[in-house]
Amino acid sequence: MMYSARNVHPAARAYAQEVADGTLSRREFLSRATALGVSAAGAYALIGVSPAHAQAQMQQGGELRIQQDVRALKDPPTFDWPQVANICRGWLEYLVQYNRDGTFEGRLLDSWEVNEDATVYVLNLRPGVMWNDGTAFTAEDVAYNVNRWCDGSMEGNSMASRMGALQNEEGTAARDGAIEIVDDLTVRLNLSRPDITILPTISDYPSAIVQAGFSGNPADNQIGTGPYRMVEYEVGVRAVLEKNSDHTWWDEGNAAALDRIVFIDLGTDQAAHVAAAEAGEVDMLYETLGDFVDVFDAIGWTKSEAVSAQTCVIRTNQNNPPYDDVRVRRALALGVNHQVLLDLGVNGLGTVAENHHVCPVHPEYADIGPAVYDPEAARALMEEAGQMDYEHELISIDDSWRRPTTDACAAQLRDTGFTVNRTIYPGNTFWNDWTNYPFSSTDWGHRPLGVQNLTLAYKSGVAWNETGFANEEFDRLLEEASAIADADARRVLMADIQQIMIDEGVIIQPYWRSIFRHHNGEVVGAETHPIFEIHVHKLGLAA
Repeated sequence: MMYSARNVHPAARAYAQEVADGTLSRREFLSRATALGVSAAGAYALIGVSPAHAQAQMQQGGELRIQQDVRALKDPPTFDWPQVANICRGWLEYLVQYNRDGTFEGRLLDSWEVNEDATVYVLNLRPGVMWNDGTAFTAEDVAYNVNRWCDGSMEGNSMASRMGALQNEEGTAARDGAIEIVDDLTVRLNLSRPDITILPTISDYPSAIVQAGFSGNPADNQIGTGPYRMVEYEVGVRAVLEKNSDHTWWDEGNAAALDRIVFIDLGTDQAAHVAAAEAGEVDMLYETLGDFVDVFDAIGWTKSEAVSAQTCVIRTNQNNPPYDDVRVRRALALGVNHQVLLDLGVNGLGTVAENHHVCPVHPEYADIGPAVYDPEAARALMEEAGQMDYEHELISIDDSWRRPTTDACAAQLRDTGFTVNRTIYPGNTFWNDWTNYPFSSTDWGHRPLGVQNLTLAYKSGVAWNETGFANEEFDRLLEEASAIADADARRVLMADIQQIMIDEGVIIQPYWRSIFRHHNGEVVGAETHPIFEIHVHKLGLAA
């Protein structure tokens, strides 16, 4: 049987009972229920709560200036940072949107249905949606995108690692029968195994929907369904979106109030962001960091905070000796006190992490204990590996939080007795080769489920695997966990998966950081998002 917003999935009712029993948070319930096809309003009704009130009234028209990196655009399945997607959101839209409150909201999808074991998903397209070239958005477009997401031969395609239940044996496309076009407005996905991550995956920022037949840089051919078009774009400088007056947007009159949105790249120095704010050159930030949270509070800007699993990972790449030796990797992890990195890196704004990249906010998180700090054991392992004299080069970006976090890590490793040199690159240089550095730090974004980031970052051979980690047992357990809808049952496997991460010394993960965004008080829809998504159609100036 298929379940949807009208025919409520039995698991959603069970989750509602868990909320009533006090064993499930409201936020997690909303994520789980809406992913099963229950509408946001229906999910709130199941737990006897009214949705949040509508936002403040906004003006029609006007210009909004946003401080954000302006990075090089690329083919959507290869988007590797939210900043890239935020610009393209002006004209490229998504089937499903992940909201601040944890709900999944249909955008180009009107609704969806999921069977009881999560092996069949029916995607019901929103009627009346048009591309800005005047052609209709249909099931053919959706099928084309899903098939592209399955193509593991596309360099940098992170979606492919998440489409295993739809892929052919070669991992180069969807297998025969996996994508079924029922009619012009209906697509059925027939999975080879249960997978609870399909809906969260198609809401993630690399899943922007392009017209059937398109591939390449979306700046070169701005065909999309969204309300804006890009009229100016210079990497590292600025990008400008303007309302597309030649296109009748499907949600016209309900959103997209602004005439013009300007993304301004001010670099990674937050002091420059403060100066721009005080000079009236920007209206809203992408993110506020560390000590600057208090600074922006002091100048009277409005702050918002999001519940998130944002983090910093300090990792080795196991394809580079001596990091192919587990003793070396474990020694490095044992030589770091996470609380010190949290205090010095992000001014204590967060909680310590445990070296396995699953957060307590994730429903399947297993508490297997804190990370161990033991410099004596670290030295013993490094001596056993014969690498006490090795000179490590620890690389980071030059910014106001990853750099001090990595500096603190290097200092602690030196205190442990290891030789560690630091190399610091500006942003445009660092991101060119971020997956291949032998020893470096990287920030990772929030995902609704713990299995999602593990699949993205640590599954053997996937596009974003910057650690070079490849472990058949880990891959097998992760696939099994992704097939289990019940978080409590999934947690049993997660304990083993998390322990493998620690035993193999895959990462040093010091903390989960709190995330903040400020605006000048005149912006509607500017609240920070767990994944730093900026839904441009929601933005406006206060009336």
